Amino acid sequence: MLVHPQFDPVAFSLGPIAVRWYGLMYLVGFALFWWLGRLRARDAWRGMSRQDVEDLLFFGVLGVIIGGRLGYVLFYKPGYYLGHPLEALMPWKGGMASHGGIIGVIVVMWLFARARGKSFLQVADFVVPLVPLGLAVGRLGNFINGELWGRPADPGVWPWAMVFPQAGDGVPRHPSQLYQATLEGVLLFVILWIYSRKPRPPGCVGSAFLIGYGALRFIAEFGREPDAFLGLLALRLSMGQWLSLPMIIAGIGLFVYFRFSRHAGGSPAPAARGARR
Repeated sequence: MLVHPQFDPVAFSLGPIAVRWYGLMYLVGFALFWWLGRLRARDAWRGMSRQDVEDLLFFGVLGVIIGGRLGYVLFYKPGYYLGHPLEALMPWKGGMASHGGIIGVIVVMWLFARARGKSFLQVADFVVPLVPLGLAVGRLGNFINGELWGRPADPGVWPWAMVFPQAGDGVPRHPSQLYQATLEGVLLFVILWIYSRKPRPPGCVGSAFLIGYGALRFIAEFGREPDAFLGLLALRLSMGQWLSLPMIIAGIGLFVYFRFSRHAGGSPAPAARGARR
């Protein structure tokens, strides 16, 4: 079996300021959003400029941080933070929820679309393929920190089973952070990037993200140790799985509606079909 390398969580220090790997992963994720967004903005039929990408990035950072923190507070520890409300404003003490971050980004996209006079579906279809790689590097940050480890695994069946010293029990476990980085990050990015290379009915790409992220997160959660303060919930599903189910159901319903309903947008405009792919 393997043993977690026990990386130093501090990447480097600048005097009294310690720069941590986890924070750097956020910066890498935002940089990937900016770079990929500028690539997508080259296609005029998407209706987004490079300036739009930069503005979306600025507000998206706020959406990720605020939404991620509020998601953790409301979904995972509402009772605790009800008694310690000031700690809800201290994300550096730990506690971010990716489902909450996604909700934060959705709110930002809606506000951006309204402010710029654009269609929310147009903005969402542009943005969602840029998100998964940011999720992937975030999970790499969890792995570097040796946190959010997986469930116990038999090394005879899972040769990559790994002992996480932070768990304190010496039990070989699934490196679930890497599972999530691969599934919710790299695989979902490839699927959405390929699917969105040519014009689709408005809303279909955004709906595909809801389905893909929800389903892949649901699968990856089978390898992840549930939070000790929650454990497994009804039907022996984790909180992450229960939060993913509404995404899958809503995504399927919206995809069918956008894909087959002419009222919802139908096929792309003829001019778009001839655009560069």
